[in-house]
Amino acid sequence: MLVLVAPGQGAQTPGFLTPWLELPGAEDRLRAWSAAIDLDLVHYGTDADADEIRDTAVAQPLLVAAALLSARQLFPTTGDVAREVGATAGHSVGELAATALAGVVSDDTALGLVRARGLAMAEAAAITATGMSALLGGDPDTTVAHLEKLGLTPANVNGAGQIVAAGTLEQLAALEADKPEGVRKVVALKVAGAFHTHHMAPAVAKLEVATAGLDVADPAVPYVSNRDGQAVTTGAEIVTRLVGQVANPVRWDLCMETFQERGVTALIELCPGGTLTGLAKRALPGVKTLALKTPDHLDAARTLIAEHSSTAE
Repeated sequence: MLVLVAPGQGAQTPGFLTPWLELPGAEDRLRAWSAAIDLDLVHYGTDADADEIRDTAVAQPLLVAAALLSARQLFPTTGDVAREVGATAGHSVGELAATALAGVVSDDTALGLVRARGLAMAEAAAITATGMSALLGGDPDTTVAHLEKLGLTPANVNGAGQIVAAGTLEQLAALEADKPEGVRKVVALKVAGAFHTHHMAPAVAKLEVATAGLDVADPAVPYVSNRDGQAVTTGAEIVTRLVGQVANPVRWDLCMETFQERGVTALIELCPGGTLTGLAKRALPGVKTLALKTPDHLDAARTLIAEHSSTAE
């Protein structure tokens, strides 16, 4: 059983889309999306520096565009995804790409929504100086209790020994000076706010307006939600969860548990892949993983699809 996943914010690096634009039609598609959302995705994916693409309003549309651009090289239509893929999910903003791949909304609609999401979350992040840090190692229960004592939120519970804390910069500095027992390392993330916490409440209100009356379909492939790792069966519920998820923790650990329960044998992480495959290697032993970083990985992805898709013999 093949799972298709899309990475979240922080996965972007300067110039990561450059090789993808050499593929036939790729640059035209990216320029069309750029015009539709009033953001130069070609520039930000090729020439922009690390600080430019760290901006939430830029990073989120860029990541969803990259995931969809790479996915459409393997699965041109929703029908292709439905035939070959056993489940799809995205980490945080990656959920917008997963929503499109599952056929709930069109790629164009997903890009419009993520543009609104990125702008709303950037505005919310500007209210207070906040950020996020990854904690590596340690016991989850001990770590969560320690974070709560410091006033921090366990914003991403990623499994495989990784929890991401979010809060004010002062709270994160206190965490750096006072790590939870058993935690080996605290790593500041390349994000510009305390996402998936109460600091994002203003963004939730704006997304409720942006999604009102949206035309959606039920998913054509099982869609696994960040909220609780459950497969959601209606498009309306998926959109409701996308809105609320902005201010609530990501439970990627529970998503991976669901993949396992459903019998996952292979996982492909869309561009810019790496983070989620790393987690899967530790949490899902025996599962074949592949990170789509450049078009050079497409042939290996096609081989994996042939061997592990729903139509494989």
